[in-house]
Amino acid sequence: MRHAHRGRGFGRPGGWQQADLPDPADAPDWFAGRLPSDWFAGPPVIEIDRDEIVVIGELPAPVSEKEDASAEEVPAATKEGAVARFRETTRPARMQIANEAQHRYGRSVAWGVSVDGERIMFTHLAVPVMTRLRQPERKVLDTLVDAGVARSRADALAWTVKLAGKHAEAWLEELRTAMRKVDDLRSEGPQGL
Repeated sequence: MRHAHRGRGFGRPGGWQQADLPDPADAPDWFAGRLPSDWFAGPPVIEIDRDEIVVIGELPAPVSEKEDASAEEVPAATKEGAVARFRETTRPARMQIANEAQHRYGRSVAWGVSVDGERIMFTHLAVPVMTRLRQPERKVLDTLVDAGVARSRADALAWTVKLAGKHAEAWLEELRTAMRKVDDLRSEGPQGL
């Protein structure tokens, strides 16, 4: 016998997984006020989910010492050096900011940079996700493993999610926008339902 859902039913803000998490809505503003202004060429991109806050800042374009390098073409070694320098010189401050943010928002903080359009992550979470798959879905994962596309079912699932996200990004953004609108409408409605 099926029971009717009581209360809100399905939907955001995430059920038990998010029940006790602080609201991260002001995180971009908090980071804007907390990060040193000379770290990045412009405001950083702040990405937030239930587990992690990712901070990605654009590093100023490094200048190559090579005579034959054009202004538009920066050698990979120069980019790698700029990333390594930023990572090492900012580590203590980044750790302090991450600790403050983790205390404030209840999420881990990961750092990355973007250099000349290339995104480099320093460290970030790989969170286990429990799922149950029927045989047709398991066969898809096993085919990816057998073909050498992935090392394991977990890698195959991660690869599949990345591929789906890449090809469905416009639809996913539309869905996120709709969910935010539902959250707004829910918060404006009668309380105590």
